[in-house]
Amino acid sequence: MSNQPDYKIHLDVKYDHLELIDVPEMVANCTEQWFNQTLTQVNDSVVRIGIVEGEFHWHKHDNDDEFFFVLQGRLFIDLEDHTIELGPNQGTTITKGVMHRPRAPQKTVMLMVETDSIAPTGDK
Repeated sequence: MSNQPDYKIHLDVKYDHLELIDVPEMVANCTEQWFNQTLTQVNDSVVRIGIVEGEFHWHKHDNDDEFFFVLQGRLFIDLEDHTIELGPNQGTTITKGVMHRPRAPQKTVMLMVETDSIAPTGDK
């Protein structure tokens, strides 16, 4: 799709345990349209921040569930038969194997919790 943002996905763990994670500072410093950064690792899972505007592509994760939690803005997660709309302080889990497409009509900040082995762009 021609209006697809240039995804900036960073899989490196930015913060060690016991280190302060300042989300408002990250949001204030973000200049990307679709930014995803792994914040920390918790056992076999990671917590990622997404600072996004626009549409992600349709994809699925064959072996991994994915949790989305909106901090600010509005996130729509299109499924094959309906759309889940999330506002601030709302979240949902997308079951492994389910085709989905996140999109944000305005700048949206969200946290994602997923396994550390997940491919954020989906399984091929």
